[in-house]
Amino acid sequence: MLRQLSKVSVFKSATRSFSTIPLSNKNFLSISSITSVELRHLLDEAASLKNLYKNEEAVDYSPLKGKSMAMIFEKRSTRTRVSTETGFTKLGGHPLFLSSQDIQLNVNESLYDTSKVLTRFNDLILARVNSNSTIETLAKECGEGRVINALCDMYHPLQTLADLMTLEEQWGRGGCKGKTLAWVGDGNNVIHDLMVGFLLLEGNVNVATPVGYECHPTVLSRCAEIVEENGTRLTTTADAKEACTGADVVVTDTWVSMGEEDMYKKKVAEFAGYQVNKDLMSVTNPDSKFMHCLPRHQEEVHDEVFYDENVSLVWDEAENRMWTVMAVCMAMQGKTSM
Repeated sequence: MLRQLSKVSVFKSATRSFSTIPLSNKNFLSISSITSVELRHLLDEAASLKNLYKNEEAVDYSPLKGKSMAMIFEKRSTRTRVSTETGFTKLGGHPLFLSSQDIQLNVNESLYDTSKVLTRFNDLILARVNSNSTIETLAKECGEGRVINALCDMYHPLQTLADLMTLEEQWGRGGCKGKTLAWVGDGNNVIHDLMVGFLLLEGNVNVATPVGYECHPTVLSRCAEIVEENGTRLTTTADAKEACTGADVVVTDTWVSMGEEDMYKKKVAEFAGYQVNKDLMSVTNPDSKFMHCLPRHQEEVHDEVFYDENVSLVWDEAENRMWTVMAVCMAMQGKTSM
């Protein structure tokens, strides 16, 4: 359910104090690094922005005019790059794409030096990189309120925001509470943030991964803390059908991440039985949904599920990457459309 906004409410709200905006003057590194209040604000902000632009109420609305954002990409991307460049431009800002071939990062210049230089030119630094250690270094050297993790080997928080926004569009604001999310596949960066986010919204999570591909202990420990605090449930198993039984949404991702191409045959063999198909969806709750962050391969999800418009939310999920990254940029710059 998306709240309708008027032009008056949008422009009056821009006068809110910087200090009252959740996530202002704070880096966005993972879902584990933010509070439930900050998560709630980001989802509400994303919904507000989507209504604002869809209802054509954003004429002359440029809250980030004069702001610039450096986009460091060590890994190729479709959705992350396009959603971020488009979204930041909509807000009046100037995004600057920097691939590993464009700058001296860790080639002729240290990450420390690059960080110091970029902060002199840019208000925000978004980084899609190979290692979480790179994100941590950027955050340390650039200071708070500057760095957005657009993906690393450990976390993918922007994807989680889009996923949760998409589910709330189906179930209503706060609608994840009491619902069950089933993850089927690799215990990777996507589920690391998604499980934390869904638990923070008081939903339950079932995770099915092959033996040897379980989620990272650090993330499981954080999830255990949330479960203890709010009484939700986290279940881990190697049985895909067990995880999907009674689920309200089934989520998967690629089995072979970028940089693992030489492991393709090995992983496809080890993930046999983890394809999301009609048989697996048959044990879920009525009206259950399917999500995939893309790009997808048929061994991960059968066409009969992926292209079923009554079940699959993948295109809404992809679009919402833009609204949610816009919300993050707004919050970190102390702005809101609400």
